[in-house]
Amino acid sequence: MTQSAIEQYSDTTTWPSPAKLNLFLYVTGQRENGYHDLQTLFQFLDYGDTLHITPNETDKITLSPDIEGVAVEDNLIYRAAMTLKAQSGSKQGAHIHIEKILPMGGGLGGGSSNAATTLVALNHLWNTALSSDELADLGLALGADVPVFVRGVTAFAEGVGEVLQPAYAEEKWYLVAKPDVSIATAKIFGHPNLPRDTPKRALNVLLAGNYENDCEKIVRELFPKVDKAISWLVEYAPSRLTGTGACIFAEFENEDDARLTFNKLPDWLTGFVACGVNTSPLLTTLKAQKQ
Repeated sequence: MTQSAIEQYSDTTTWPSPAKLNLFLYVTGQRENGYHDLQTLFQFLDYGDTLHITPNETDKITLSPDIEGVAVEDNLIYRAAMTLKAQSGSKQGAHIHIEKILPMGGGLGGGSSNAATTLVALNHLWNTALSSDELADLGLALGADVPVFVRGVTAFAEGVGEVLQPAYAEEKWYLVAKPDVSIATAKIFGHPNLPRDTPKRALNVLLAGNYENDCEKIVRELFPKVDKAISWLVEYAPSRLTGTGACIFAEFENEDDARLTFNKLPDWLTGFVACGVNTSPLLTTLKAQKQ
Protein backbone atom coordinates (compact mmCIF):
# COMPACT_ATOMS: atom_id res chain seq x y z
CA MET A 1 0.00 0.00 0.00
CA THR A 2 1.45 3.33 -1.03
CA GLN A 3 1.44 6.41 1.20
CA SER A 4 -1.24 7.98 -1.00
CA ALA A 5 -3.34 4.84 -0.64
CA ILE A 6 -2.94 4.98 3.12
CA GLU A 7 -3.96 8.62 3.24
CA GLN A 8 -7.23 8.04 1.38
CA TYR A 9 -8.66 6.45 4.53
CA SER A 10 -9.62 9.29 6.84
CA ASP A 11 -9.82 6.93 9.81
CA THR A 12 -6.25 5.66 9.38
CA THR A 13 -3.91 6.65 12.19
CA THR A 14 -0.13 6.40 12.27
CA TRP A 15 1.75 4.87 15.19
CA PRO A 16 5.50 4.66 15.85
CA SER A 17 7.14 1.35 16.67
CA PRO A 18 10.51 2.44 18.07
CA ALA A 19 13.77 0.59 18.43
CA LYS A 20 15.37 -0.08 21.79
CA LEU A 21 18.92 -0.44 23.00
CA ASN A 22 20.14 -2.58 25.87
CA LEU A 23 22.54 -0.09 27.43
CA PHE A 24 23.85 -2.95 29.54
CA LEU A 25 22.95 -6.64 29.72
CA TYR A 26 24.03 -9.12 32.37
CA VAL A 27 23.04 -12.79 32.61
CA THR A 28 22.68 -13.64 36.28
CA GLY A 29 21.36 -17.18 36.13
CA GLN A 30 19.43 -19.85 34.26
CA ARG A 31 16.13 -21.38 35.30
CA GLU A 32 15.14 -25.05 35.12
CA ASN A 33 12.90 -24.27 32.13
CA GLY A 34 15.93 -22.96 30.22
CA TYR A 35 15.07 -19.26 30.44
CA HIS A 36 17.74 -16.88 31.67
CA ASP A 37 17.61 -14.32 34.47
CA LEU A 38 18.86 -10.93 33.37
CA GLN A 39 19.63 -7.44 34.51
CA THR A 40 19.36 -4.95 31.67
CA LEU A 41 18.65 -1.29 31.02
CA PHE A 42 16.25 -0.59 28.15
CA GLN A 43 16.25 2.77 26.42
CA PHE A 44 14.14 3.75 23.43
CA LEU A 45 15.32 5.49 20.29
CA ASP A 46 13.46 8.16 18.33
CA TYR A 47 13.74 5.85 15.32
CA GLY A 48 11.88 2.74 14.24
CA ASP A 49 9.12 1.15 12.20
CA THR A 50 5.76 2.81 11.53
CA LEU A 51 2.32 1.19 11.67
CA HIS A 52 -0.65 2.66 9.77
CA ILE A 53 -3.83 1.25 11.32
CA THR A 54 -7.31 1.43 9.82
CA PRO A 55 -9.97 0.03 12.17
CA ASN A 56 -13.08 -1.56 10.66
CA GLU A 57 -16.08 -3.69 11.57
CA THR A 58 -15.03 -6.86 9.71
CA ASP A 59 -13.91 -8.80 12.81
CA LYS A 60 -10.76 -9.64 10.80
CA ILE A 61 -7.12 -8.56 10.96
CA THR A 62 -5.37 -8.00 7.65
CA LEU A 63 -1.74 -7.00 7.14
CA SER A 64 0.37 -5.48 4.43
CA PRO A 65 2.87 -5.94 2.99
CA ASP A 66 3.62 -9.66 3.19
CA ILE A 67 6.88 -10.49 4.96
CA GLU A 68 8.85 -13.07 3.05
CA GLY A 69 9.20 -16.30 4.99
CA VAL A 70 6.76 -15.27 7.75
CA ALA A 71 3.22 -16.69 7.70
CA VAL A 72 0.53 -14.18 8.69
CA GLU A 73 -0.49 -16.22 11.74
CA ASP A 74 3.14 -16.15 12.94
CA ASN A 75 3.51 -12.39 12.51
CA LEU A 76 3.74 -10.72 15.92
CA ILE A 77 1.48 -7.90 14.75
CA TYR A 78 -1.27 -10.35 13.85
CA ARG A 79 -0.74 -12.38 17.03
CA ALA A 80 -0.92 -9.23 19.16
CA ALA A 81 -4.16 -8.12 17.52
CA MET A 82 -5.75 -11.55 17.91
CA THR A 83 -4.60 -11.75 21.54
CA LEU A 84 -6.29 -8.42 22.27
CA LYS A 85 -9.47 -9.57 20.51
CA ALA A 86 -9.54 -12.77 22.55
CA GLN A 87 -8.95 -10.96 25.85
CA SER A 88 -11.39 -8.13 25.23
CA GLY A 89 -14.06 -9.95 23.26
CA SER A 90 -13.96 -7.21 20.63
CA LYS A 91 -15.62 -8.01 17.30
CA GLN A 92 -13.88 -5.16 15.53
CA GLY A 93 -11.19 -5.61 12.90
CA ALA A 94 -8.36 -3.62 11.39
CA HIS A 95 -6.03 -3.37 8.48
CA ILE A 96 -2.44 -2.77 9.53
CA HIS A 97 0.23 -1.57 7.13
CA ILE A 98 3.82 -1.56 8.34
CA GLU A 99 6.74 0.50 7.10
CA LYS A 100 9.57 -1.78 8.18
CA ILE A 101 13.04 -0.27 8.58
CA LEU A 102 14.38 -2.09 11.64
CA PRO A 103 16.42 -5.18 10.72
CA MET A 104 15.30 -8.62 11.83
CA GLY A 105 17.77 -10.37 14.11
CA GLY A 106 19.43 -7.08 14.99
CA GLY A 107 18.82 -6.87 18.73
CA LEU A 108 16.76 -3.69 18.40
CA GLY A 109 13.48 -5.27 19.48
CA GLY A 110 11.66 -4.67 16.20
CA GLY A 111 9.21 -7.55 16.44
CA SER A 112 8.46 -6.93 20.11
CA SER A 113 7.97 -3.24 19.41
CA ASN A 114 5.58 -4.02 16.55
CA ALA A 115 3.53 -6.24 18.87
CA ALA A 116 3.43 -3.59 21.60
CA THR A 117 2.40 -0.83 19.20
CA THR A 118 -0.40 -3.06 17.92
CA LEU A 119 -1.67 -3.74 21.43
CA VAL A 120 -1.51 -0.11 22.55
CA ALA A 121 -2.97 1.34 19.36
CA LEU A 122 -5.84 -1.13 18.96
CA ASN A 123 -6.71 -0.89 22.66
CA HIS A 124 -7.22 2.83 22.04
CA LEU A 125 -8.89 2.58 18.63
CA TRP A 126 -11.26 -0.22 19.62
CA ASN A 127 -12.01 1.35 23.01
CA THR A 128 -11.29 -1.95 24.73
CA ALA A 129 -10.08 -0.02 27.79
CA LEU A 130 -7.48 -2.48 29.05
CA SER A 131 -4.99 -0.97 31.50
CA SER A 132 -1.28 -0.76 30.73
CA ASP A 133 -0.74 -3.56 33.26
CA GLU A 134 -3.21 -5.78 31.42
CA LEU A 135 -1.63 -4.95 28.06
CA ALA A 136 1.83 -5.68 29.44
CA ASP A 137 0.63 -9.07 30.69
CA LEU A 138 -0.78 -9.85 27.25
CA GLY A 139 2.48 -8.74 25.70
CA LEU A 140 4.58 -11.00 27.90
CA ALA A 141 2.88 -14.03 26.33
CA LEU A 142 4.12 -12.76 22.96
CA GLY A 143 7.70 -12.04 24.00
CA ALA A 144 9.78 -11.05 27.02
CA ASP A 145 10.58 -7.59 25.60
CA VAL A 146 7.00 -6.64 24.70
CA PRO A 147 6.01 -5.29 28.16
CA VAL A 148 8.73 -2.61 28.20
CA PHE A 149 7.52 -1.31 24.84
CA VAL A 150 3.93 -1.30 26.11
CA ARG A 151 4.83 0.73 29.19
CA GLY A 152 6.89 3.17 27.15
CA VAL A 153 9.47 4.45 29.64
CA THR A 154 13.15 3.70 30.05
CA ALA A 155 13.33 0.75 32.40
CA PHE A 156 15.63 -1.46 34.41
CA ALA A 157 14.55 -5.04 33.81
CA GLU A 158 15.12 -8.20 35.81
CA GLY A 159 13.73 -11.72 35.74
CA VAL A 160 13.54 -12.80 32.10
CA GLY A 161 13.01 -9.14 31.28
CA GLU A 162 9.47 -8.83 32.58
CA VAL A 163 10.18 -7.32 36.04
CA LEU A 164 10.38 -3.64 35.17
CA GLN A 165 11.42 -0.63 37.21
CA PRO A 166 11.27 2.84 35.65
CA ALA A 167 14.75 4.30 35.36
CA TYR A 168 16.52 7.32 34.00
CA ALA A 169 19.24 7.20 31.35
CA GLU A 170 21.11 10.14 29.92
CA GLU A 171 19.57 10.89 26.52
CA LYS A 172 22.68 10.55 24.38
CA TRP A 173 23.03 10.30 20.62
CA TYR A 174 23.77 6.92 19.12
CA LEU A 175 25.20 5.58 15.92
CA VAL A 176 23.70 2.13 15.40
CA ALA A 177 25.44 -0.09 12.88
CA LYS A 178 24.72 -3.55 11.53
CA PRO A 179 27.04 -5.93 9.70
CA ASP A 180 25.54 -8.29 7.13
CA VAL A 181 24.47 -10.99 9.60
CA SER A 182 21.26 -11.91 11.41
CA ILE A 183 21.48 -13.51 14.85
CA ALA A 184 18.88 -15.74 16.46
CA THR A 185 18.53 -15.02 20.18
CA ALA A 186 18.19 -18.74 20.94
CA LYS A 187 21.60 -19.42 19.39
CA ILE A 188 23.31 -17.07 21.84
CA PHE A 189 21.35 -17.97 24.97
CA GLY A 190 21.83 -21.65 24.14
CA HIS A 191 25.61 -21.41 23.83
CA PRO A 192 27.46 -23.42 26.51
CA ASN A 193 30.08 -20.70 27.04
CA LEU A 194 27.63 -17.87 27.71
CA PRO A 195 28.30 -16.38 31.18
CA ARG A 196 25.36 -17.28 33.40
CA ASP A 197 26.60 -16.31 36.84
CA THR A 198 27.20 -12.56 36.76
CA PRO A 199 26.43 -11.34 40.30
CA LYS A 200 23.21 -9.41 40.73
CA ARG A 201 23.77 -5.78 41.65
CA ALA A 202 21.61 -2.90 42.76
CA LEU A 203 20.52 -0.47 40.06
CA ASN A 204 22.51 2.44 41.50
CA VAL A 205 25.66 0.31 41.40
CA LEU A 206 25.02 -0.73 37.80
CA LEU A 207 24.31 2.84 36.67
CA ALA A 208 27.58 4.05 38.21
CA GLY A 209 29.71 1.36 36.59
CA ASN A 210 31.00 0.64 33.11
CA TYR A 211 28.19 -0.69 30.92
CA GLU A 212 28.81 -4.12 29.38
CA ASN A 213 26.92 -6.90 27.61
CA ASP A 214 27.51 -10.51 28.69
CA CYS A 215 26.46 -11.75 25.25
CA GLU A 216 29.06 -9.73 23.37
CA LYS A 217 32.03 -12.09 23.77
CA ILE A 218 30.09 -15.08 22.44
CA VAL A 219 28.62 -13.09 19.54
CA ARG A 220 32.06 -11.78 18.55
CA GLU A 221 33.46 -15.30 18.58
CA LEU A 222 30.62 -16.78 16.53
CA PHE A 223 30.20 -13.88 14.09
CA PRO A 224 33.50 -12.40 12.86
CA LYS A 225 31.63 -9.60 11.06
CA VAL A 226 30.28 -8.36 14.39
CA ASP A 227 33.75 -8.53 15.91
CA LYS A 228 35.14 -6.54 12.99
CA ALA A 229 32.36 -3.96 13.30
CA ILE A 230 32.92 -3.36 17.02
CA SER A 231 36.67 -3.15 16.49
CA TRP A 232 36.09 -0.46 13.86
CA LEU A 233 33.47 1.55 15.75
CA VAL A 234 35.21 1.58 19.13
CA GLU A 235 37.98 3.67 17.59
CA TYR A 236 35.51 6.57 17.47
CA ALA A 237 33.42 6.20 20.64
CA PRO A 238 32.48 3.71 23.37
CA SER A 239 30.76 0.86 21.52
CA ARG A 240 29.07 -2.42 22.34
CA LEU A 241 26.44 -4.94 21.33
CA THR A 242 22.73 -4.43 21.92
CA GLY A 243 20.74 -7.46 23.06
CA THR A 244 22.10 -10.58 21.42
CA GLY A 245 23.02 -8.62 18.27
CA ALA A 246 23.74 -8.27 15.45
CA CYS A 247 23.50 -4.49 15.82
CA ILE A 248 26.16 -2.57 17.67
CA PHE A 249 26.04 1.00 18.88
CA ALA A 250 28.37 3.84 19.78
CA GLU A 251 27.34 6.68 22.07
CA PHE A 252 28.01 10.36 21.50
CA GLU A 253 27.30 13.55 23.40
CA ASN A 254 25.78 15.30 20.38
CA GLU A 255 24.24 14.64 16.98
CA ASP A 256 27.03 16.28 14.99
CA ASP A 257 29.69 13.91 16.32
CA ALA A 258 27.44 10.90 15.71
CA ARG A 259 26.82 11.96 12.12
CA LEU A 260 30.50 12.64 11.47
CA THR A 261 31.25 9.04 12.36
CA PHE A 262 28.18 7.80 10.48
CA ASN A 263 29.55 9.44 7.34
CA LYS A 264 32.71 7.35 7.74
CA LEU A 265 30.89 4.01 7.90
CA PRO A 266 32.57 1.48 5.61
CA ASP A 267 30.44 -0.04 2.87
CA TRP A 268 30.21 -3.34 4.73
CA LEU A 269 28.15 -1.71 7.47
CA THR A 270 24.69 -0.16 7.34
CA GLY A 271 23.36 2.06 10.07
CA PHE A 272 21.53 5.12 11.32
CA VAL A 273 21.82 7.92 13.86
CA ALA A 274 19.17 8.37 16.55
CA CYS A 275 18.66 9.97 19.92
CA GLY A 276 17.97 7.99 23.06
CA VAL A 277 14.69 9.00 24.71
CA ASN A 278 13.33 8.16 28.15
CA THR A 279 9.73 8.39 26.94
CA SER A 280 8.83 6.17 24.01
CA PRO A 281 7.48 7.85 20.85
CA LEU A 282 4.60 5.37 21.15
CA LEU A 283 3.59 6.76 24.55
CA THR A 284 3.84 10.31 23.20
CA THR A 285 1.59 9.40 20.28
CA LEU A 286 -0.97 7.71 22.53
CA LYS A 287 -1.23 10.80 24.72
CA ALA A 288 -1.75 12.97 21.63
CA GLN A 289 -4.45 10.61 20.33
CA LYS A 290 -6.32 10.85 23.62
CA GLN A 291 -6.48 14.64 23.55
